[in-house]
Amino acid sequence: MKRMRYTIQLLLVVVMLVLAGCSTTKYVPDGSYLLEKVKVESDDPSLDAATMQQYIRMKGNSKWFSVFKIPLGTYSLAGRDTTKWLNRTLRNVGEEPVVYDTLKALQTQEDLNNAMRSMGYMHSSVSQNNKVKGKKLTVVYTLHPGEPYYISSMSYDIQDSAVAAVLNMSDTTKWGLHAGSRFVVNELDGERKRITKILNDNGFYRFHKDFILYTADSLRGSNKVNLTLHLLKYRPTGSSPEMPHPRYVIDSVRFVSADSSKVNIRQSVLESNTLIESGKYFSSTDLQKTYNNFGRLGAVRYTNIRFDERPEDEKLNTTILLSPNKVNTISFQPEGTNTSGDLGAALSLTYQNRNIFRGSELLSVQFRAAYEAITGLEGYENQDYIEYNVETRLQFPHFAAPFLSREFKRHSQSTSELSVSYNVQNRPEFHRMVFSAGWRYRWSIPSRNIAYSYDVLDLNYVYMPWISPTFKADYLDNATSRNAILRYNYEDLFIMRMGLGLSWNNGSYALKGNVETAGNLLNLSTAILGGKRNEEGQHTLFNIAYAQYAKADIDFTKVVDFDKHNSLAMHCGLGIAYPYGNSDMLPFEKRYFSGGANSVRGWSVRGLGPGKFKGTDGRIDFINQTGDMKLDLNMEFRTFLFWKFNGAIFVDAGNIWTLRNYEDQPGGKFEFKDFYKEIAVAYGVGLRLNFDYFIIRTDMGMKAINPAYDNSHEHYAIVHPKWGRDFAFHFAVGMPF
Repeated sequence: MKRMRYTIQLLLVVVMLVLAGCSTTKYVPDGSYLLEKVKVESDDPSLDAATMQQYIRMKGNSKWFSVFKIPLGTYSLAGRDTTKWLNRTLRNVGEEPVVYDTLKALQTQEDLNNAMRSMGYMHSSVSQNNKVKGKKLTVVYTLHPGEPYYISSMSYDIQDSAVAAVLNMSDTTKWGLHAGSRFVVNELDGERKRITKILNDNGFYRFHKDFILYTADSLRGSNKVNLTLHLLKYRPTGSSPEMPHPRYVIDSVRFVSADSSKVNIRQSVLESNTLIESGKYFSSTDLQKTYNNFGRLGAVRYTNIRFDERPEDEKLNTTILLSPNKVNTISFQPEGTNTSGDLGAALSLTYQNRNIFRGSELLSVQFRAAYEAITGLEGYENQDYIEYNVETRLQFPHFAAPFLSREFKRHSQSTSELSVSYNVQNRPEFHRMVFSAGWRYRWSIPSRNIAYSYDVLDLNYVYMPWISPTFKADYLDNATSRNAILRYNYEDLFIMRMGLGLSWNNGSYALKGNVETAGNLLNLSTAILGGKRNEEGQHTLFNIAYAQYAKADIDFTKVVDFDKHNSLAMHCGLGIAYPYGNSDMLPFEKRYFSGGANSVRGWSVRGLGPGKFKGTDGRIDFINQTGDMKLDLNMEFRTFLFWKFNGAIFVDAGNIWTLRNYEDQPGGKFEFKDFYKEIAVAYGVGLRLNFDYFIIRTDMGMKAINPAYDNSHEHYAIVHPKWGRDFAFHFAVGMPF
């Protein structure tokens, strides 16, 4: 097997080298050249040539991981006889050679020059140098920007007094352009857009940026420009006389159903989601927010807002056309399960009502039942696993909270949710009942790419009505196998938590943070009112100990795009949780684990740590592979392969640790002076099938540094790899970070 594995690896390397090194000019016509590379340079360091790549009209063939031209090599392997299936397939999978085009080269020169002039380099020029090697050609564009131009003086010519009053251009602090600024075309156009938005938000329904013009007088012998912005009067048509810009006020607002039926949403809800109000000036921002508000209502399929003008008195009649969504839906979903070879089945039935109280509230009720035939457990009476679950969620499309102003609720994109669930698990080892309830808020600020979450109250009550005597004797009471974490997980427990989360994403950067605490209110209550304690000295509620802890997580991701086919993603994640007061350790579901498809991918899920702890082969050893602190560091180079396939090569590092010494996790405690020696490292490759709306992902990771071993042979697994020991395969949906 080892010989076969190395043979396959060697074969893959040979194939890659053949594809990368075969004759890539095979299909380049005589007298033409394969475009090898296009470079952009600048003789002025103040102009970043990298920002000008977007103006290049022709680029060389794509490269896997920015190095290997595998698609071009695949195409070049095809024969010329296209009637053969193999040749057609190689051509379809591969990429046709990019042949140098003199016309596109000249157009690129012109585009680069125009771009520099738009940036204020009015005397710019571009030179081109072609480097030929055989039938391959590299193009080098050198930018000569010259001295940039600056605004010497700025003035505004507003020909409409009503518009001038709204803009208040007498206050120079409100000017978007100022003397001393660079003369940049994009900034001139940005000022037009800024003024247009202000006017569109203040009743000037018919105003557009074409009413704004510039005149620029350059000073002879200098790089200074005297700039004047002219805002013209209104003309309905090109032949119409000039007149003041009409300023429209909203008159009537009515709601109409698209299917001629009555709009089955309460009038108060319709009005609270509508920022267009009678007596207010027309506002394009209010119009867009109204569209956004109705777009979040599950009872509404689509919205169309129409304005009917009355030019004689400058009024707008508003009609909001709503197309209702289907109110009631029922879905049925069967599942098949396979847990370590034990086969089973599950059925779930979900009912949804999208307008339960005529306010577009979403009621969801799910019933789920599961059965699994468990084999191989000796000493247990019942050999099956049965689970029942009922979950109810009620979601409101607004902030359902007192003391909040009507305006705040209308301008925020928010939801409120109440959830209640009851779960029963009957296993051969134990019976468990879990009751959960929660009240939470979600809201976002799209203009800032920020979303928030606030769990006001989240209750979890775990009740263990029965534990098998065999399980209890073998794992909970046996002195040789007793595990404090395991025992804590199989006791009755009450968790009352609250949490706050934030996420921010601008496309290149993403930041997520969460903070939660549990048990503080209960602890305060028992401190004031007094309460019973159990045998371990813990305060109890209804004779059940409650958990008390604090937990915080932060994740940061940055993606660097090299070109449209290649990017580098970097991720850092840190989490820490600390039990205190009424708890000596975290509840199991709140503890961290490492390894798996979204962590250090050289280890299977829950297979790494804590620290240098080396687990055993016991079937319940995953209990020990948990901790109070987690660190993840990931770097992944992503590349487009062909069709819907993308590839990745990655390096992962990280681990988990405990904050206290636990007898069952030797070597797991975090020590600042030693933790860097306990950071695990893995490397590997991945394949992604990208369907845009979802991604199927496989990752193959290998251990590089294994902190569980001290001897160099196993510690530095990258030097002494062992396939059966160091390899991990992961299948997942979605990107790892």
